[in-house]
Amino acid sequence: MVRPWFVATLLFLCEAQGSPQLLRGESEYLKPEFKEKYFSQILDHFNYNSVGNGTYLQRYLITDQYWKKGYGPIFLYAGNEGNIWEFALNSGFITELAEQERALVIFAEHRYYGKSLPFGKESFHIPEVGLLTVEQALADYAVLITELKKDLKAQRCPVIVFGGSYGGMLSVYMRVRYPNIVAGALAASAPILSTAGMGDPAQFFRDVTADFENYNPACRDAVKGAFEKLQTLAQKEDYAQIQSEFSLCKTPSSAADIHQLNGLLRNAFTLMAMLDYPYKTAFMSSMPAFPVKVACDTMLKGNDLMSALKDTVGIVYNSTGKLTCLDIYNLYIECADPTGCGLGFDSMAWDYQACTEIEMCFESNGVSDMFPVIPFTQQQRELYCAKKWAVLPRPGWLKTQFWGDDLSTASNIIFSNGDLDPWANGGVRKSLSSSLIAINIPDGAHHLDLRGSNPADPDSVIQARKQEAQVISQWVKMERMKHRSHDF
Repeated sequence: MVRPWFVATLLFLCEAQGSPQLLRGESEYLKPEFKEKYFSQILDHFNYNSVGNGTYLQRYLITDQYWKKGYGPIFLYAGNEGNIWEFALNSGFITELAEQERALVIFAEHRYYGKSLPFGKESFHIPEVGLLTVEQALADYAVLITELKKDLKAQRCPVIVFGGSYGGMLSVYMRVRYPNIVAGALAASAPILSTAGMGDPAQFFRDVTADFENYNPACRDAVKGAFEKLQTLAQKEDYAQIQSEFSLCKTPSSAADIHQLNGLLRNAFTLMAMLDYPYKTAFMSSMPAFPVKVACDTMLKGNDLMSALKDTVGIVYNSTGKLTCLDIYNLYIECADPTGCGLGFDSMAWDYQACTEIEMCFESNGVSDMFPVIPFTQQQRELYCAKKWAVLPRPGWLKTQFWGDDLSTASNIIFSNGDLDPWANGGVRKSLSSSLIAINIPDGAHHLDLRGSNPADPDSVIQARKQEAQVISQWVKMERMKHRSHDF
C-alpha cells in the first residue's frame, strides 16, 4: 500500500497545540479535541523470555467530548502504517458517528510507526525489528482497550473497531481474533485477500489503469505511449535526453536508474487513483480535487507525450511547483511493496512487514495496464528480503492466521470498498452473511467513507455512511442486550 508522505508543518502544528486543526475537505462542523497520550505497552506478548518484562510507550489519541461516560460505546481506530495523527485528521466519519452514538473515540498508533518506536532509533536494527508483526500489533490494541476500559470504568461499553486500508485489515483481524473484546468492525478499503497472496498479481495495476481509462480511453493510450517513448530512449542509452525530458537532478547512467525512474512515475499514477477524492486533500500527498481527471487533462494537452508525462507526475511530486528538478532516489524508494512504501522510518517498518507477513507480488505488464513491464515475483521478493532484512517471507501465513476468504463463521464485519480504488478488488466485494456485509461505493476512492462529510461527497458515499451507521448502532444495541442477559 502506498505510504503517506506526511505534511510536516501540519503535523508539527497539530502536536504542538495538542489538538488537530481539520484538513481541507474534512467536516467544518466537528472539531474533535483529541488528547495525545502514551500507554506503557508490553514489548513481546508471546514470549516471556525474549525481552523479559520489557515495555515501550505506545501513543494514542483520545477524545471523550461526545461520550456518555460509562455507557456510550468505544470507537477504536486500529492505527496502520504511519503517524496516528494523519489517520485521526482524515477519518471524520468516526467522530461524526461518535456524536450520534455518544461514543468515546480512541486512535491507537501501530507499533514501529510514528512515535511508537519500541527501541527508539534502533527499532529497525536486526533483531529488534522482529517484534514488528500483525499479531503483536493486535495484542497491543487488545491490551490497550482492556486497560483503558478498566481505568475509565467502561467495562460495559461495547467496542467497535474501525480501520482503513491496512488498518481495515487489522479491524477484521481484531474481530476474528478478539471477539470477546470487539463487538464489530468497519473495514474500509481492506485488501484482506490480495495481501494474503490470493488473486491475480496483475489486478492492482490493471485497476489503476482502469481509473484513467474510464475517464477517457485516450488517457490510457497517452500514458502508455509516453512510457514507450521513454523505453525507446533508454534502449538507445540516450540518458541525457531522458534527464532533460523529466528535469531530473542527475543524469541516469544505467538500466537500474531507468528502473527506478519507471517506479517513481508509476507510483504517481497509483497515488492519484487511490486518492481520487472530489475535493482537495493533504492526505498521503497534496492532491487537487478529482486528481485522475486533472492528470488525464494534463496528459492530453498538446502533442509532446514526454513533456505531458513530466507535468502529470508533477501533480504528485511537485504540487507546489517549487522543485527545480526531480531526485528519483529521494522522492521514491523501491521496496518489497510494489505500490510504494513512502519515506522515512515508516517506510522501513512497512518494508519489513511486506517482507514477512504482508504479501504483495503485484506487477505491471504493459498489456493489461498502461505501465512498463515491471515484474515482482515471489523469487524476487525472497531475494530482496533476504538481502535487506535477513528474512524469508512465508507465503500463505496471513491466510492461515486470519482465514483468507473462509470467513463464513465470523460475524459483525462491514467490508466497504469504492469502485475507484485499485485496492477494492483485493478485498471482499460480496456480502458473506447477514452480519458480514459488503458495501460497494460506485464513486468512492480509497476509504472515502471514513472521511468527514463534505458538500462535494457523491450520493453513493452519503448512503454508504448511513448504512454503516445503522449497522453499527444495531451492533451496539445487541452487545448491550447481551450484557443485560448476563446479569440475570
